[in-house]
Amino acid sequence: MSNVEKNSVNAIRILAAEMIQKAKSGHPGLPMGCAPIAYELWGKHMNHNGKNPKWANRDRFILSGGHGSAMLYSLLHLFGYGLTIDDLKNFRQLDSLTPGHPEYAHTIGVEATTGPLGAGMAMAVGMAMAERHLAAEFNKPGYEVVDHYTFVLGGDGCLMEGISSEAFSLAGTLGLSKLIVIYDSNRISIEGSTDIAFTEDVMKRMEAFGFQTIDVADGTDCAAIGAAIEKAKADTTRPSFIRVHTEIGYGCPAKQGTASAHGEPLGEENLQAAKENLQWPEQEAFKVPDEVYADYRELASRGEKAEAEWNKLFAAYCANFPEEAKRWEEFHAPVDAEALLNNKEFWARNDKPTASRALSGNLINKLNAILPNMFGGSADLAPSNKTEMKGESFFAKDNYAGKNIHFGVRELAMSAIANGITLHGGLRTFVGTFFVFSDYLKPMIRLAAIMGLPVTYVLTHDSIGVGEDGPTHEPIEQLAMLRSLPNINVFRPADDMETAAAWYSAITSTKTPTALVLTRQNLTPLTGSSKEALKGAYVVSDSSKEIPDGIIIATGSEVALGIEAQEILKDEGVDVRVVSMPCMDIFEEQSQEYKDKILPKNVRARVAVEAGKDFGWGKYIGLDGATVCMTSFGASAPAAQLFEKFGFNKENVAEAMRKVIAGLK
Repeated sequence: MSNVEKNSVNAIRILAAEMIQKAKSGHPGLPMGCAPIAYELWGKHMNHNGKNPKWANRDRFILSGGHGSAMLYSLLHLFGYGLTIDDLKNFRQLDSLTPGHPEYAHTIGVEATTGPLGAGMAMAVGMAMAERHLAAEFNKPGYEVVDHYTFVLGGDGCLMEGISSEAFSLAGTLGLSKLIVIYDSNRISIEGSTDIAFTEDVMKRMEAFGFQTIDVADGTDCAAIGAAIEKAKADTTRPSFIRVHTEIGYGCPAKQGTASAHGEPLGEENLQAAKENLQWPEQEAFKVPDEVYADYRELASRGEKAEAEWNKLFAAYCANFPEEAKRWEEFHAPVDAEALLNNKEFWARNDKPTASRALSGNLINKLNAILPNMFGGSADLAPSNKTEMKGESFFAKDNYAGKNIHFGVRELAMSAIANGITLHGGLRTFVGTFFVFSDYLKPMIRLAAIMGLPVTYVLTHDSIGVGEDGPTHEPIEQLAMLRSLPNINVFRPADDMETAAAWYSAITSTKTPTALVLTRQNLTPLTGSSKEALKGAYVVSDSSKEIPDGIIIATGSEVALGIEAQEILKDEGVDVRVVSMPCMDIFEEQSQEYKDKILPKNVRARVAVEAGKDFGWGKYIGLDGATVCMTSFGASAPAAQLFEKFGFNKENVAEAMRKVIAGLK
């Protein structure tokens, strides 16, 4: 290694350590230990271009150990992505471009928001799946327009988390040879040596998953790291796992190889000692030698040339395959929301009682006929979730053109993989499981909401209507859990029209994920349901009075119950309005005028009806209102018996309204 290259590697270490020291917060251990990996990969083996960070055929890099963000920011600065020295100086400060963990769509060049360890590993699998599917869709002999790698770097913590095992098991099954995992094996965790809790043979585990495994004994040997990366690329049948033996905090004499190097600043004395030990030529903080910048400019030019070559290839591809070029544009364009809104077939009414999970299945197939880039599946529950696109094959090692995905029983990894597919670009993805298992999805749904990814979650068997499977399978608190998340639309539709509205909202969304909460039991089409459901809440059956005596607010299967209770009360001379509220989140986005029109403030007699926990309904019923909701877990019995047992019948709803009205008098 030349002296310039040595200084270029150390530039990553020193900049990262200085960022953390200035912020008095951060994790210097990973950046200092992994700097040679980063330099070798980004400089000599990865196709990327800081002048065009969104180049479609770039190699993707995900830092799964997101606490090592200072290393990533150093790379983005040195490779010309637009991060300035001042940005580095503002590390972890309010409104800076260099937050504590990398944030997608906030910092140019960050491919994924990685906070929870292991999440980046699973999202990388999704990116690799997207690459293989799009390659199968578009590549022609001599025109490999989709041909790039997904690299992910993580450490011991990422491999301890179960999500990585779930995802890698699937990656190996699928033979995702364009996925290259680099394992920063420094044998240190926050509490000390990994031997206290992590002694398994990781290489054997990865081999069992179906990965090629490669070992690099010296994490400072760039040539050996480079040879390992090229060996990984040469295997065209398996994903690759490269273990690199590193030392956490490398270069700092007092901290190197210790747990204290992981998550605290080096300290000024130790920072200066590291500079001396690494023979860093600059004493001034955040000062990088000109020859180092020149080295990085030369390395960056490699990526510029790679993109220029691809642009020529793609232009020739478009000229020779104009129909494919048109399809490419369709895959990468937003959904035509106006055309879908006016599509009569999509909005066609269903004339018989049908479960909303089945209605959703019909809509998935209608959408597949309209949109070319649907790509999704279920966690081994497609027959129950109704998520299979009929007439389409399944994505597999020998058939990357398949549009349906078998995720296996891997809900957590599935939701992260969906994030990766969406982050890659070019595809609209959906995933499915039982609603109660949204507990397994939630951490990755949260990341999707933070990143603004329009992933669709098909969550069926939405309530005690699950029936005989009992309380372990009957969601009670999950609606409140998902509704509590910012930037997600949670739909619980009442019939065919509302289910269409939910899918319309999901598929036309650009920055918000959507949860479709769907029934196992049949729902009768409602006379008053309409596209007004797109506003989140609307009057499905009105009072004949200008000012109704009360308002029943319901969702899903309980909307019909509210209408039945309305009839009982009407016979008694009590004239109430029934509001269907399929999506609280979208209702909250409406104008105050519209919200007051649907829920007039002077109508204080309100009852909310929903077969879930009552948490969250207070804002709509006020201090005077009541709920007919679940206050306990469910039970094992036929669904009809359970709805009766827990008070979900028209008489109980009517009685709740009577009591509220009496209390107000």
